[in-house]
Amino acid sequence: MTGRGSVDGDPFEDEPAGSVALDQVPEGIVLAVSGALDLALAPAVRRTVERATRLRPALLVLDLTAVTFLASSGMAELVRTHRQLDGEITVRVVATGRLVLRPLELTRLTDELAIHATLADALAAR
Repeated sequence: MTGRGSVDGDPFEDEPAGSVALDQVPEGIVLAVSGALDLALAPAVRRTVERATRLRPALLVLDLTAVTFLASSGMAELVRTHRQLDGEITVRVVATGRLVLRPLELTRLTDELAIHATLADALAAR
């Protein structure tokens, strides 16, 4: 038998697990999210946002450029973060590509969230 995966194994076992990384920059804090932003990764995003807010940044950027799938639970975390921190901390989202932008457009979250095409744009916006 040829091809990827095996009959006995999980066909998705080679899929990378998602991750969230916190990076302090002069403008504020960047949370770089990678992999599938779904029910499994959403709690890690929430915990990392909470940790970031304890640092009291002026700006929090959620960088979704490495996200491969955006589920409703991931979108809920984006909205929760935006609404919870509104007025205290400026929240911006970096989103590119159809896999991430399309769900945000269909749910009209592009009207509520500050979406930027690049991390540099999100950091430089006033």
